[in-house]
Amino acid sequence: MISKRVLDYLTELEQNNDRIWFQEHKAEFRAVEQEIKEAYNTLFTLLKTHDDVDAVKIFRIYRDVRFSKNKTPYKTHFGGSIHRTKPNLRGGYYLQIQPNNKSFIAVGFWDPNKEDLLRIRKEFEVDAQEMRDIMADAKFKSTWGDLEGDELKMAPKGFDKTHTDIDLIRKKQFIFTKSFTDKEVLAPGFLEEVNNSFKIIRPYFNYMSDVLTTNINGESLI
Repeated sequence: MISKRVLDYLTELEQNNDRIWFQEHKAEFRAVEQEIKEAYNTLFTLLKTHDDVDAVKIFRIYRDVRFSKNKTPYKTHFGGSIHRTKPNLRGGYYLQIQPNNKSFIAVGFWDPNKEDLLRIRKEFEVDAQEMRDIMADAKFKSTWGDLEGDELKMAPKGFDKTHTDIDLIRKKQFIFTKSFTDKEVLAPGFLEEVNNSFKIIRPYFNYMSDVLTTNINGESLI
């Protein structure tokens, strides 16, 4: 579903990241963009066979350079996200296609609001064993590795810095990622492999959905 011309185009764009080159190759961009849309829509269809997800969002190639030191006008990757349907389900899926073995998928919670972040931290404060068990599962760990994301250097206000689960409580993001080589991206079964990886994340999403739709006593908030 993803051809070599996608990676070739992005490689050329990285080497010629200016508006003149982009306009001269606009037809090529449109062809590649259409291929990417079809790939993300295929992934969306695959996800819908085992999860309740809303519409796919493919991010624009144009960079917002207003507050960036990097003034190149175009991204050198394609990215798109698919979110589970709220309010019952929480969590999001992300796929980024980028040449030179930089493609990856990511899942989790990139920017939880302050209420959700506090609720997650309170859950870990009371009992983080279920989260630990999910992360320790052999199939889960071999697919997704370790929990990633920004974190505080110290304990959040109101939390004990000596708490046994302070490593989880300090987190500000709760993300897992998996990288792919160019060869893997171009393989015929790439999107199925991505979908299978997304299936394996389900225990984590189910756990976080339960946490974020209940109060600390387990009473439903929806």
